[in-house]
Amino acid sequence: MATKFDRILVGVDDSADALLAFDYALHQAKRDDSELYIVSVLEENDVNIYQALDDDFVHGKRDTLAQHLQGYAEKAQNAGITKVHTLVAEGKPADTIVRDVIPHVQPDLLIIGSESKKGVSRHFGSQAAYMAKYAPISVLVIR
Repeated sequence: MATKFDRILVGVDDSADALLAFDYALHQAKRDDSELYIVSVLEENDVNIYQALDDDFVHGKRDTLAQHLQGYAEKAQNAGITKVHTLVAEGKPADTIVRDVIPHVQPDLLIIGSESKKGVSRHFGSQAAYMAKYAPISVLVIR
């Protein structure tokens, strides 16, 4: 018997693997008639110290990202998912999702993408590996 998920969280950042994760999340949410939460993290390293001190700059970046997430929400609604929510968080993506977003949203499943790495970089940790290890819920990593 297949597991039914009531609340699904998917992380997006416009990378190819995140888009695959989003497509899978749409399929799963539609199948289970789940609430779908779409999150993107405004990364700390995308803002220099001077920009971080400028509230207008940070709010502008956050607002732009929130508007961009509305495109994902529209795709989800067009796919037939009626309960769609978007969130913008700030910080290091994996850590922020595990420590802040998951406790806030309380999803049953986290769906994330992971790039296949080659060479020496495949031996180092990734955002997906961190979330799979530390998230207190089931994590589905899409490649």
